[in-house]
Amino acid sequence: MKRIPSRTLLGTAAGTLALAALLTGCSGSGAASEPASGASGSTGGSIIPDNSALLEGVKVDESLAGMVPAAISDDGALTVGSYVQSPPNNFFAEDGTTVIGNDHDLITAVAKKLGLDVKYENLEFQALITSLQTGRVETTIAAMNDSAERQEAIDFVDYLTSGITLMVQKGNPAGITGPDTLCGKAIAVVTGTSQQEFAQRTSDECTSGGEDAVKIVVTDSDSQNQTQLRTGRIDAIVNDLPTAVYVSKTTKNGEAFEVVPGDVIDGAPYGIGVNKENPELRDAIAGALDALIADGTYSEILDSWGVTDGAVDAATVNGGV
Repeated sequence: MKRIPSRTLLGTAAGTLALAALLTGCSGSGAASEPASGASGSTGGSIIPDNSALLEGVKVDESLAGMVPAAISDDGALTVGSYVQSPPNNFFAEDGTTVIGNDHDLITAVAKKLGLDVKYENLEFQALITSLQTGRVETTIAAMNDSAERQEAIDFVDYLTSGITLMVQKGNPAGITGPDTLCGKAIAVVTGTSQQEFAQRTSDECTSGGEDAVKIVVTDSDSQNQTQLRTGRIDAIVNDLPTAVYVSKTTKNGEAFEVVPGDVIDGAPYGIGVNKENPELRDAIAGALDALIADGTYSEILDSWGVTDGAVDAATVNGGV
């Protein structure tokens, strides 16, 4: 089942423009990490797609449903761990409780293809893998990069390709133009992410080249990072490209932040996480994703959120390196 996706990365100019076009009309009276306007079209002036009818229309594939372990199928729901502070991947609607986003819609469609509902668990990002290993959740979806190191702990079903980027204050007062201009600058990352690994690697390169180390601020959430950037306590945030574009377009009517132009950093697949001791569920999820790709549901979900350029042609198990 190890098949390699062939689409381009979300970090291409086309991908950035597609996402930006979707989000240009969004309201941004507060930080994007605050509850977004509801998932009902244009509530409150925000452009949030309403995919409820699309998801309700997903038909059960009985052969794939039969692959789901009995403990899960008997319960009737797939328990999903996610980090619900990462728009447009997973975040709360304006009611503060309803989870929305492209990841949410995709895992909901996968579950429905398997004859299951979804139960979401909002967790800190660094707790996701442990929660899988201990059985607190049965799968995860949180824009988590599939990497060889993480594959030692869990399995992945790759569903999207993307990378990370730099977000700065509007007007870029720190003059950051790319990773090679970060030496001596203060940047924020969320703990346990590939962004943190990138920041440390970049700092090591600075010091080995005789320049000042990067001042790395590690927090538990994007909202903390945005507050620090907005108040000038840091010079940049390292974040996934879709999130950075969303935040820059929706916060303070687009006047708070901007994304540094340039190629995507550390492009890699995002993976749906599954416990290594549960290969039946992993294979059922991969099969459901393939079925959604084949019937067009997958592309409709990605297109509605403006992330189509990150699409894959087929489900891939542990395709990250």
